[in-house]
Amino acid sequence: MRIVGFSKTSLLDWDGCVAATVYLPGCNFRCPACHNRDLVLEPDSFAEIPLSTITEFIESNSEFLDGVVITGGEPTIHHDLPDLVRTLRKKGMRVKLDTNGSNPGMLEALIDEGLLDYVAMDLKGPLNEKYADVAGADGHLENVKRSIALLMSSGVDYEFRTTVVPIFLDKKDIESIAAYIGGAKKYALQQFRPRNTIDTRLTSLDPYPPEEIREMAEIARMYVRKVVIRGDV
Repeated sequence: MRIVGFSKTSLLDWDGCVAATVYLPGCNFRCPACHNRDLVLEPDSFAEIPLSTITEFIESNSEFLDGVVITGGEPTIHHDLPDLVRTLRKKGMRVKLDTNGSNPGMLEALIDEGLLDYVAMDLKGPLNEKYADVAGADGHLENVKRSIALLMSSGVDYEFRTTVVPIFLDKKDIESIAAYIGGAKKYALQQFRPRNTIDTRLTSLDPYPPEEIREMAEIARMYVRKVVIRGDV
């Protein structure tokens, strides 16, 4: 497992938890608004961080760490992801996985083995022909739908989340997403950050005003049990 980033402590990556965050390289999506541009497009440009560096930190600081977040990029493109999760759990860590939902087989295997405590799954856009445009990649929609169904029936704690990019998504799109995941435990609307995006033209795009994000959240609350807003709103 090649690890290319490690944040020792974060209060933002897992709601209510003090977590360390592990970054894995590469992604099978090319979301124009993704702000981890280099991690996706130039994964080999990062120096590798030894797993021992991470496990040693965990062992020395386990008294205040609630868990570890595995993010990317897209973690599930790595076949040895289960080995990494097993190692972290052997150190007494709870594990949260961030995913785009494109690999339901990997997700199901991790859940069935009891390796995950929390899953945050990105929903890039409405679950229709528009999805490929927002994700920057075609051919993944049915797998995304399978992952949605899997999470909602799994018993594992989870959330869905959408970054609200003005030129791609509007209130009707947010309602469409929320309706599709109707009854879900949690849905997070994330404010778009116009920096270091894969499509560099988006760095000049203004995010939605806070009041419009709040209106979208109210719409989503008609369908989802809990809706939260993240970002500068």
